[in-house]
Amino acid sequence: MPTRPDLPPVTIVLDPHDDLPHTRTAQAAHNPATGQATVHPTIGTDSTICLAYDILAALGKPVPLTGYPRLDPQPPWAIAAAWILATPITHLTVLRAHLLTRRRITDLLTLRERTGLHLALVCHRRRPTLTLEQVLQATHHRIAEAAAHLPGTDHDNLSHLRPRPRGPLHDRWLNLPALTTLCAIDGPQRRCRCTPPLAHDRGFHPPQMPPATATEVARRLHTATAHPHLAAALATAVFTAASDTQLATALPTDLTHGAATIALHDPDGLRFGCATHPVPPWARPLLLAASYQHAIAAGGDTPLFDAPFANTGLPHPTDLAEASKLRPPQPPRNRPRSRRVGQNHPTEKTIWPLSNAHYRFPWAVMEDMRGCPPPPARRR
Repeated sequence: MPTRPDLPPVTIVLDPHDDLPHTRTAQAAHNPATGQATVHPTIGTDSTICLAYDILAALGKPVPLTGYPRLDPQPPWAIAAAWILATPITHLTVLRAHLLTRRRITDLLTLRERTGLHLALVCHRRRPTLTLEQVLQATHHRIAEAAAHLPGTDHDNLSHLRPRPRGPLHDRWLNLPALTTLCAIDGPQRRCRCTPPLAHDRGFHPPQMPPATATEVARRLHTATAHPHLAAALATAVFTAASDTQLATALPTDLTHGAATIALHDPDGLRFGCATHPVPPWARPLLLAASYQHAIAAGGDTPLFDAPFANTGLPHPTDLAEASKLRPPQPPRNRPRSRRVGQNHPTEKTIWPLSNAHYRFPWAVMEDMRGCPPPPARRR
């Protein structure tokens, strides 16, 4: 992925007395929704992977990453860059920068080149460290005093950092009819590079979600995993009612500019043909992050929702769905017998049916709904 031209200069902020008001100002500025992120590197380590995890954690992503080698720094830094590019983040402030090693500073500069970030490094010294001066020698930078760059802030301005009150859907399982057809009965299909018509023009109307449910689904997918390709795959299944084999047909070129639409293919004619689906606004950052990750990793002609790095044991979208408490409508439950106070209820196991609802010839495909209700009709 090419670096961005006309990068803003790196700002070295000098705070020799480590004044609390300046640190509070940096913390108060942390608000990813408005483009500002503040990172306090983990103390006691000089690991560049740990710094990438600190950035992902500041963006609200769970760390450490699963599925990738623990000592490989490429996946976490690439994933951090993908999320920054896909979200409104434009400014990154790193505290305790005088403790950063040469490798960590270099990786921060690479992140800046990939994303075009305004990077501010706060040094609690009277002057930049020798390491900073050497690494930034060939990089456009400027020096600012903390009193000017990080003026004091009122403690009330930190209110947005406090946990928000939970909504009525926060801890509930969400039964989404679109996920009824996620698990496919057929195997992988051959490649297709057509530009298909809109799904609505083919008479296909995926199940719709209420706005409040869509907002909650987006929140869960943003916070349940740091892997863009997994979050994007599950989001696509939610708004298209596609199966996992259909998701595997999407290439980066099937995602239009700004993730406005995505094409899913059916070259073998098992369903109702290739179709282009409009991407709802809540899902666009997730698909963009997957696209950016693919480009940064130079994934080439591989599917959009495949992991672009060597990995082992990455979860399936159904695993992510269960971790996010998203599932297809389940079989009706029998009324439970009264339980004593304090007695634990058994953990629910999600049932993933095999549905033939969206196949061209349903009678030719054996289904196993396992008591789950059928999905809504594909036509209106």
